[in-house]
Amino acid sequence: MKKKIINLCRKVVVAFLMLYGFNLLVNSINIFIPINYITVGTVTFLGVPGLLSLVAMFFIIK
Repeated sequence: MKKKIINLCRKVVVAFLMLYGFNLLVNSINIFIPINYITVGTVTFLGVPGLLSLVAMFFIIK
């Protein structure tokens, strides 16, 4: 049980860092994905495809 909790915490931290790094990299072309519970949760459970889906939703909504 303890191992699963540590693994989940690690995934959440990696998801946060992925979002933060993505926002730093694409700042020059005015793409911004907010870092909140929903976006971190999406990237935590879906990984890179989750990040790409958030970017696609950014373009669809904007």
